[in-house]
Amino acid sequence: MECFLPFTQLHRSEVKTPTTPIFGHSLIMWFYLVTLVGLYYLLRWYRERQVVSHLHDKYVFITGCDSGFGNLLARQLDRRGMRVLAACLTEKGAEELKSKTSDRLETVILDVTNTDSISAATQWVKEHVGDKGLWGLVNNAGVFQAFAYIEWCRPEDCMSIFQVNLIGLAQVTLSMLFLVKKARGRIVNVSSVLGRVALFGGFYSCSKYGVEAFSDVLRREIRDFGVKVSIIEPGSFKTRMTDAELSIEKTKKTWEATPEHIRESYGQQFFDDFCNTTRRELKKCSTNLSLVTDCMEHALTSKYPRTRYSAGWDARLFFIPLSYLPTSLVDCLLAISRRKPAQAV
Repeated sequence: MECFLPFTQLHRSEVKTPTTPIFGHSLIMWFYLVTLVGLYYLLRWYRERQVVSHLHDKYVFITGCDSGFGNLLARQLDRRGMRVLAACLTEKGAEELKSKTSDRLETVILDVTNTDSISAATQWVKEHVGDKGLWGLVNNAGVFQAFAYIEWCRPEDCMSIFQVNLIGLAQVTLSMLFLVKKARGRIVNVSSVLGRVALFGGFYSCSKYGVEAFSDVLRREIRDFGVKVSIIEPGSFKTRMTDAELSIEKTKKTWEATPEHIRESYGQQFFDDFCNTTRRELKKCSTNLSLVTDCMEHALTSKYPRTRYSAGWDARLFFIPLSYLPTSLVDCLLAISRRKPAQAV
């Protein structure tokens, strides 16, 4: 009977095959995914290219303008025609900055660890901005004591770092916040990739984690007033804080002041290896500081600034991906890359 004929004798047209293979479905899915991602980045690119109007009428106050990022940003915004109010720690730093900028730029001496100094600077800014308010506040001032393990440091080292990097930043912000609210402006806080992943840096990393938290809370609390808060997370850049020889000198002084029983637990060979590694890595720091200041400028001038800016190839390709890995895996990778202390178990 026909129904018992072998399968091979059936007509080929009677054999049903899938009209669209599984590979085709996957290809279509990936096409839509790539298209959506491309459209997202195209839309973000378009939004971020839109610039706020009347930049030449807007005042920006920047801390830590003696050198480094703050100094370069002050000159960069001045060239763009904005009204820069630059805070320097020393008279020498202020004079050098003014010699390189236009008459629009004004300087003031500010010690972010001194409450009276902050109050005086706030009054000075208020007199300059008048009814316009302060469009931009850039908290750039910061310090780095020494590259060292936390156990090698003294309590006073901890306090001095927190006083500048976190407490001073918060006090300046709270003191000038009413002026920023009046202008519905921007607050830009300089953190670090070490505020994302605390691989080293001791109390410096701790202070930058504080900056991240302070900025997040502030952004969510004052968004209804039209104020935007951005965080800058630079990678490794060559500034006074990362000068290789100066940093190693500070590290050696910290080590020499460490109690003997702690030094014995790590061993001299461990310390020497730590110094060599630190020196080698510091010499790799980028000299292109504009990668950071361009992020700051965008946060101040774009209609749609980002919440966080990562500056530098190491920030984008190493620290940011590392921050999404499981903590146990990061700890394991770090342990493999380091020499063990003399008395390690």
